[in-house]
Amino acid sequence: MKALKVMGTIDEQGQLTLDRPLRTDKNSRVEVIVLIPEEADLDDKSQAEILADFRQAWHEAMSGQTISVAQLWEGFEDV
Repeated sequence: MKALKVMGTIDEQGQLTLDRPLRTDKNSRVEVIVLIPEEADLDDKSQAEILADFRQAWHEAMSGQTISVAQLWEGFEDV
C-alpha cells in the first residue's frame, strides 16, 4: 500500500473535496483516514513552528529518510 498526503475540505453534507487531484492509477479503490485538528491543536503551534515542521518533513522525504507504510503497520496485525 502506498501513502499519499493531501489536504481537503469537508462540506456541510459531509463530503470530502481534495485541494488537488491525486496523481495515481485511475479507477482504483483507496482507504481514507481523515485527521481533523482540534481547535487547541491549531492554536498551540505558531505559523513559524508549522513551517519548520513542514521543512523538516520535506527534507526527510527528499533525502530518502522515510520508511514504508508496511513498516509503519508492523506489529499492528493483532490489534
